[in-house]
Amino acid sequence: MAFIFRTAMQSAGLSLSLLGWVLAIITTYLPHWKNLNLDLNEMENWTMGLWKACVIQEEVGRQCKDFDSFLALPAELQISRILMSLSNGLGLLGLLGSGCGLDCWRLGESQKGLKRRLLILGGFLLWTSGVLVLVPVSWVAHVTVQEFWDETLPEIVPRWEFGEALFLGWFAGFCLVLGGCLLHCAACWSPAAPASGHYAVAGLQDHGSYLENGTAQPHV
Repeated sequence: MAFIFRTAMQSAGLSLSLLGWVLAIITTYLPHWKNLNLDLNEMENWTMGLWKACVIQEEVGRQCKDFDSFLALPAELQISRILMSLSNGLGLLGLLGSGCGLDCWRLGESQKGLKRRLLILGGFLLWTSGVLVLVPVSWVAHVTVQEFWDETLPEIVPRWEFGEALFLGWFAGFCLVLGGCLLHCAACWSPAAPASGHYAVAGLQDHGSYLENGTAQPHV
């Protein structure tokens, strides 16, 4: 029963982590971290991501332009680029490590200690990857809120608002954190000793021999 529960926890953790990792990659390159709607021209909308800005016009369609310089970006976008890229790399390593440490994976079945360490390491890397997603997404959201309610700007100046990528990033981060925690808990779940049943049967045989012959006989 414990083995089935541990295997189910590992499968759920790996599935959540894989989902969060894929969504984190989409969030990294999606140009919808910020949205800007112009009241003067409702047929023109602006979006901004970590790598490029886009304008959506009803007649022309979508036109995007990559940022010319990394150093010219605001601090939150610079750090977000680095953290999101690092998160994607750690997530991939975590998936590979935890995948090799699963109980259902037959490779290295005789090395239980190594598989357990791989599962713990994979869970920790995935948890770290989730935190690295939540930090930049929350930071950009915080800066957006501050700029939106900035009283020093005239009311006619358009304000940036939350884009769809922020909500997707929050969901991806929580999936990675939860998946990493489940994998770590599954690795710390102590499995039942497989040889306990053999020793119990051997003890019953010794006891039966003693009752039958009156002397204890060694069990081979």
